[in-house]
Formats: sequence, structure tokens, C-alpha cells
Amino acid sequence: MSLEILDPTHETAAAGFAMAGRLATLKGMTVGIISNGKFGSVPFFDAFENALVESYGVAKVVRRTKSNYSAPADPDIMDEAQEWNALIAGIGD
Repeated sequence: MSLEILDPTHETAAAGFAMAGRLATLKGMTVGIISNGKFGSVPFFDAFENALVESYGVAKVVRRTKSNYSAPADPDIMDEAQEWNALIAGIGD
């Protein structure tokens, strides 16, 4: 019996990217929250939204839920996200 070991790496390098710049403040900003829609995410994001507004002065929180919890966010959500100052993606179980 022989054992074959496979290399899981891809033959091409990943595309480069740059991290988004850090905001100096959240005051007056619009923050988007993209949820996977699982049950546990609702109460967590309710409390998180409250903290963003009350403690950090966020002007508007936009909450969206993906149509499929295990897939990337829908194209229409990502298009809308272009208008947000910050985006938070989260999961709940």
C-alpha cells in the first residue's frame, strides 16, 4: 500500500489587495451590518446597533441579511454597501 500526499496550494498567487483605511471616528457615519440570518444573530446585532448609536454616535445603521447563510453576500447588498462608511459582517448560531 502506498500513500499519496497532495499539495493543497493553488498554483497561482492570490491577487493582492489593500486593507481599507481606518476611520478616525464613527460619529455621524453610516455603518452597514450584513448578517447570515441565523437565529442567534438578531439579538446580538440589536445590542450592537444600539451600542454603535448610543456610544459611538453612528448616524445610521443599515442591516441586511444574506439570502443564503453559507454563501457570499448578494450582489445587490454589495452594491448598496458602496454607500456605507463602514461594514460589519457577522454570523450567529
